[in-house]
Amino acid sequence: MKYRFLIVFYLLCIQSAATFAQTYSILIKGGTVIDPKNNLNQIMDVGIYEGKIKKIAKDINPSEARQVVDAKGMYVTPGLIDIHGHVFFGTEPNHYLSNGLVAVPPDGFTFRVGVTTIVDAGGAGWESFSEFKNNVIFNSKTRVLSFLNIVGEGMRGGNYEQDTSDMDPNLAAAVAIKNRNDIVGFKVAHFIGNDWKPVDNAVKAGTLANMPVMIDFGGSTPPLPLEDLFMKHLRKGDIFTHAYTLLEGNVRETIVDEATQKVKPFVLEARKKGIVFDVGYGGASFNYSQAIPAVKAGFYPETISTDLHTGSMNGSMKDMLSIMSKFYAMGMDLPAVIKASTWTPAKVIKRENLGHISENAIADVAVFSMRKGNFGFYDKTGYKMEGKEKLECEMTIMGGKIVYDLNGIAKPIYLK
Repeated sequence: MKYRFLIVFYLLCIQSAATFAQTYSILIKGGTVIDPKNNLNQIMDVGIYEGKIKKIAKDINPSEARQVVDAKGMYVTPGLIDIHGHVFFGTEPNHYLSNGLVAVPPDGFTFRVGVTTIVDAGGAGWESFSEFKNNVIFNSKTRVLSFLNIVGEGMRGGNYEQDTSDMDPNLAAAVAIKNRNDIVGFKVAHFIGNDWKPVDNAVKAGTLANMPVMIDFGGSTPPLPLEDLFMKHLRKGDIFTHAYTLLEGNVRETIVDEATQKVKPFVLEARKKGIVFDVGYGGASFNYSQAIPAVKAGFYPETISTDLHTGSMNGSMKDMLSIMSKFYAMGMDLPAVIKASTWTPAKVIKRENLGHISENAIADVAVFSMRKGNFGFYDKTGYKMEGKEKLECEMTIMGGKIVYDLNGIAKPIYLK
């Protein structure tokens, strides 16, 4: 009896010592780490502990980790940052993207594609932001941020988004300053008219709060000139979304001349000035006739984003990985695609604590495989590109916790 007790005690001591020796909660082994901030594109191990990146090294002993993720043959990247989504979902009819039925709950559409941070692009204005914060931001596992609409009511559609009297830069800036942890800038969207007031009021709010502005340029007949928007109204760091769109009816000017297939000279000057060109794919805001010649000319998007909502995700957009795969198929190399989906958007929204895999950084990590096969990537016009490779999310880690594991590549698997 005495010897049996000693044996049990000895085994417990060994187990306790092994547990004590585990210096990582998660160890990702053997994957190709692509981290644009740190110029990494090589096979490395990544150790995570207490929600942070603890170590990046060539070979970390797996016995030191509670869980080991076999990422051999896969890509390990920072968690993706989608800076143009619509997640102010609700149950109010006729509220469009502001507490309405067209926006989507973030957690259902983020982790499964490697997104750990999504920015709602203008769903809430200064009048409705508290509802968005209480209902969505506080109740999402995904990190949800906001571009505050310059319209107080937000994106309720119709006449609400045309009401210039509800575009108060002082009230918008005050709400943004009070909620700096959640609001990263301001949004102009869907205004139809020959008037610069929405843009100028948003820029004024951005100046007051020291935040960027995202512009969905709406439309007018004839179109307001993009050169004036870029060179006379916007500042360095402001964002032009839906960069590769061609709308019917000649209501918005394009960045590529459709006749010559050349990027317009003033667009190149705007990039030099510091205007940020964002994809903002959406349901009707991406055309290959704009994107292919732009990419061939080296005019890549600084930020890749979805404009996620029920219409776009069930159309040609699908999700972040579909868009990233399209730009990869068009000729962007994979590190450039990852940079436009991680580190650059983090800088654009002034959240440099995100978007990279550095020691002591927040452990937001995505693990992707590159599927081989025959894939069709089409746009809203039905134009289709063929591709042989497509990104697929194998795992998403948010704040040091596995929140999505497609094929059970973590060992052991813990369901809680």
